[in-house]
Amino acid sequence: MKKKVSYVCQKCQYVSVQWMGKCSHCGAWNSFEEKQEIAAQKAHPTQQWQIVSQSTNSTTHSENQATRIEDIAFSEEERIDVCIGELNRVLGGGLVKGSVTLIGGEPGIGKSTLLLQMAMQMEQKVLYVSGEESAQQIKLRAMRLENQNPNCFILIETNTHKIFEQVQKIKPNIIVIDSIQTLHSNLLESIQGSLLQLKTCATELLHLAKHTQVPIFLIGHITKSGEIAGPKVLEHMVDTVLQFEGDRNSNYRILRTTKNRFGSTSELGVFEMVQTGLLEITNPSQMFIAQRAASSSGTAIGTTVQGNRALMVEIQSLVCTSAYNIPQRSSDGFDVRRLNILLAVLEKRLKIRITHCDIFVNVTGGLRIEDPAIDLAVCISLISSLYDKPIPMSYCFAGEIGLGSEVRSVSQIDQRCREAEKLSFEHFCFPNAHASHPAIANSAIKCL
Repeated sequence: MKKKVSYVCQKCQYVSVQWMGKCSHCGAWNSFEEKQEIAAQKAHPTQQWQIVSQSTNSTTHSENQATRIEDIAFSEEERIDVCIGELNRVLGGGLVKGSVTLIGGEPGIGKSTLLLQMAMQMEQKVLYVSGEESAQQIKLRAMRLENQNPNCFILIETNTHKIFEQVQKIKPNIIVIDSIQTLHSNLLESIQGSLLQLKTCATELLHLAKHTQVPIFLIGHITKSGEIAGPKVLEHMVDTVLQFEGDRNSNYRILRTTKNRFGSTSELGVFEMVQTGLLEITNPSQMFIAQRAASSSGTAIGTTVQGNRALMVEIQSLVCTSAYNIPQRSSDGFDVRRLNILLAVLEKRLKIRITHCDIFVNVTGGLRIEDPAIDLAVCISLISSLYDKPIPMSYCFAGEIGLGSEVRSVSQIDQRCREAEKLSFEHFCFPNAHASHPAIANSAIKCL
């Protein structure tokens, strides 16, 4: 068969009929990679992924035609329970049939353990495809888990077309790919892990999921900057993107949604890594504030809302005299640019001389907070550390700080109030705009 040879820039995907040292489109050097396509394969690309036999779920697609929006039939998507409550939460209530979910995280953080644990707890048929570990290694990890699923199949393979053959043979209900960077397609002769291979393999898996209505999990590596490796188009192609975060020196892990076509992108799940796998934390607020010191200054409890869940988090601040001409500003879990704004408000509006000091802010538990309602707790902790005055443990705070030093209203104040009451806080400081809210009026907590 005659092969068509072209050269593709790995930076911008520019295609050239001849190799060039410098890309004329983006200016990158030595970025062209040879791509060979067989004409017969290119003429029928659907043969690579349409390998499932006819069933009652398969449909024959006719030519697309414009349809009135009121004539389009609609029904709620059917969700699959993955038997892990925190994973169900970040997925939006369960796994949607035919969806493709990409989960990324640092090496060793627990991505493979989480999905293997899901496969072991479910009663449905699961195909776990690994290109990084042997079957014995996966079996050893599975033996440490509490549940065992006899319908979990392990496949050690990196060729997408051989994977599709096994899918046709086994007919699984869920597919797990560990990892997308290890796969390669026969349509390309470039090495596995290259940008073209990533895009092609992801496209084939996406077509497989949509054609068979089998949901697929893809595990992805991340770069040094914390982003999922490969072309950004990979994240645009999938339905859901999950980020698994946490310090490998700590037992706690946070699963965060960064994209979800079937639910909220504000949800997060909390786990603890134990000997038998990942343990769900059903009350993360208690975990985040459990180790706070009663007599320590610079500590304040704030309320934040992640999706449909209200959380109580501990804000720690350390303000000390600077030994440098330019004071240090360091923040872990809180935007340092937002911190500089709050410091300017304290200095200008409240006449608190603080900008000449070294300032360090930390959100305990490894959380990253973008909720502006945490501003009030940050300011209170800064003032507490500056004057070395501890804040009573019965107080918690919620409020956004404006540039005029006003405390502005926040969203979902009822959930924040109920969470504070559930954790036995006696005083809840919030903006005056919420004073007449029914949840505040009927609460047993003292609202200030």
